[in-house]
Amino acid sequence: GPGLDVPAPDMGTGEREMSWMADTFSQTMGHNDINAHACVTGKPISQGGIHGRISATGRGVFHGIENFINEATYMSAVGITPGFQDKTFIVQGFGNVGLHSTRYLHRYGARCIGVLEFDGSIFNPQGIDPKELEEWKLANGTIMGFPGAETYEGNLLYEKCDILVPAAGEKVINKHNAPLIKARIIAEGANGPCTPEADKVFLANDQLVIPDLYLNAGGVTVSYFEWLKNLNHVSYGRLTFKWERESNYHLLESVQESLERKFGKMGGRIPVTPSADFQNRIAGASEKDIVHSGLSYTMERSARAIMRTAMTYNLGLDLRTAAYVKSLEKVFLVYDEAGLTF
Repeated sequence: GPGLDVPAPDMGTGEREMSWMADTFSQTMGHNDINAHACVTGKPISQGGIHGRISATGRGVFHGIENFINEATYMSAVGITPGFQDKTFIVQGFGNVGLHSTRYLHRYGARCIGVLEFDGSIFNPQGIDPKELEEWKLANGTIMGFPGAETYEGNLLYEKCDILVPAAGEKVINKHNAPLIKARIIAEGANGPCTPEADKVFLANDQLVIPDLYLNAGGVTVSYFEWLKNLNHVSYGRLTFKWERESNYHLLESVQESLERKFGKMGGRIPVTPSADFQNRIAGASEKDIVHSGLSYTMERSARAIMRTAMTYNLGLDLRTAAYVKSLEKVFLVYDEAGLTF
């Protein structure tokens, strides 16, 4: 139920299946519960879902990589320059997580050179357009045969690139194949794609593993936002949207009147035109804007906490241990301040 356990979609489930679960719960155990539809997340918008949930995990993967790839200290340690420009990446899995990770990485300047799926791999060192590949897969049910890339013979995981995004199943990278991986950053979009033995190999080779417990948390973060929306029974931004829009217009008018008082209106009124960026935001934040902003801030704040922990305990590139330590410190703090430790 909504106050006990709240499942979210994963492999094999989407908006339709989550809607079935919510409907079944609300018609049975939750028929007297006003919060019944908060029992699951990932629902369609019309069933109490939230804008931005479908792309949330992939968007979170992008933000997680962004926070570390722009950190000069870490990039110097792995031997590449900061920023997304001129960076190449390979994605394993072109489902929900792989698709949206590819879209955002591509949008911010990185170049997708290869995609692995269960039925084969495609490769194009000049770059693969994620939108075109998505349309091809929707039309054909597979990435194979995509005209914008060649079929890759062999294991694409071992191809040289800057970023590898395993976004499929568990334990795909182990002690046997980890030494063959040339990527400088391994970004865990899937749950548990690297074994502990593979982690040791990457650490020894100065390759940065951005761990799953942080990197793919975008989905569950936005699921939390959806759960809060369901408990509040009002969409984000609805109570403030009109106020923000009118306040922004009043601000422009105030600036215009101040200029006219100072310089006069000899040649007519002094127009105050908003910049393009301000014009896009002048109407106030929509639910999608709020969700994207909240996700970006959450991923940035968590990345900074992991970096500080890694520095405090001199963990170097071992971000997984840093993330675990930070998590345990939070749990301990709660118990300690509640007087339950000794």
